[in-house]
Amino acid sequence: MEPIAAENNSDNINNKESSFQFQTSTYMQKFRLYETLSNFYMIGRNKSRTYWRVLKIDRLDPSELNIREDSTIYTESECSELLRRVHEGNISTGGLKFVTTCYGIVGFIKFLGPYYMLLITKRRRIGVICGHNVYAVLKSEMIPLPNSTVNSSINDKNEIRYKKLLCSVDLTKDFFFSYSYHVMRSLQKNLCNNDPDQVLYETMFVWNEFLTRWIRKHLKNTLWTVALVYGFFKQTTLSVSGRDLKLTLIARRSRHYAGTRYLKRGVNEKGRVANDVETEQIVFEDVSDGLPIQITSIVQNRGSIPLFWSQETSRLNIKPDIICMCL
Repeated sequence: MEPIAAENNSDNINNKESSFQFQTSTYMQKFRLYETLSNFYMIGRNKSRTYWRVLKIDRLDPSELNIREDSTIYTESECSELLRRVHEGNISTGGLKFVTTCYGIVGFIKFLGPYYMLLITKRRRIGVICGHNVYAVLKSEMIPLPNSTVNSSINDKNEIRYKKLLCSVDLTKDFFFSYSYHVMRSLQKNLCNNDPDQVLYETMFVWNEFLTRWIRKHLKNTLWTVALVYGFFKQTTLSVSGRDLKLTLIARRSRHYAGTRYLKRGVNEKGRVANDVETEQIVFEDVSDGLPIQITSIVQNRGSIPLFWSQETSRLNIKPDIICMCL
């Protein structure tokens, strides 16, 4: 038995523009991480290489998270000159060293010892929605912030255990994101309710909301982080009567009250139903830029029956009894 509570919603949209008017000139999608003995320097740029920003992360305090964003917008040559000066100023302690290329910060986390930074180091494009790329994670990396001379508790047994637990979460499986398209929302919401003041990271479908909360509130922007959605994304091209159509299927799984079958059932005290999933089917004609686009989106929600109930797992009983709880 798999209880389902579903709600259907559909809409047809004819739009003569390129659909979504996000600030694509300012969002960043490629980063380079450098280090000195005392700081990390993350350099971010936009796709057209006209917009460069610098993020400075302290490495000397093992217990606090100290991050400062340079308010200056640099050109490529200005940014290179800045890195050269940083290298010369730290030459006595080893200078400035390149660490890795990355494609966004997943978040910061602290267990018992130092803070760690989670980065996406490889990505793969898995689809395009009205000109906006959607990516999957191919590789991620967790980097301790303090340098080796400051970091004293990184080899603690419990610290290592917690790190292994976090690393067991495979970000390369069923996680996806976009820099310029709000993939955590349906097409209808993106077109009809594009409130610039809404904090989209706090929606139910962004799984790294907690990991990015501090840096988003501290910097008051989301330029350096990516919003990871967990579920399913598949896009294919169909040919119907000589016309090429893009068919996109997106399933977004809620981060609230999620879990395996039998262990998560019904509704919790906060009104969240178990394993809530929003499935969206988008179809649009694959035409060149500037031509009218006909696009349709159908959204369906499913989740566990919103009652207080459970089922005990048992290897002997294939169909365990349903237990209803009265509050």
